Amino acid sequence: MGKHQKQYSAEFKQDAVNHYLSSGKSMEEVVKDLKVSKSSLSKWVASARTHDGTVNHRGSGNYSSEAEKEIARLKKELRDSKDALDILKKAISILNP
Repeated sequence: MGKHQKQYSAEFKQDAVNHYLSSGKSMEEVVKDLKVSKSSLSKWVASARTHDGTVNHRGSGNYSSEAEKEIARLKKELRDSKDALDILKKAISILNP
């Protein structure tokens, strides 16, 4: 199925950015310290730099438009349908050897 991404709280992201900016350590060192991916930390730092030092964080379920909300709902529905289809295919292969 799909790969699961770890989700971090807005507070954790902000603390990670503050730690990186104030510690004087390289990004690689901070990534090892916090056990996060370099790409995640890079995104958070870039967000903080464009938003006056604050990491821009939209929680799950917060969409900027109704269209985005509908797209997310349809993607979830499609994912659920694919999961159900996979289960049915496995059941058929078990019942029809």
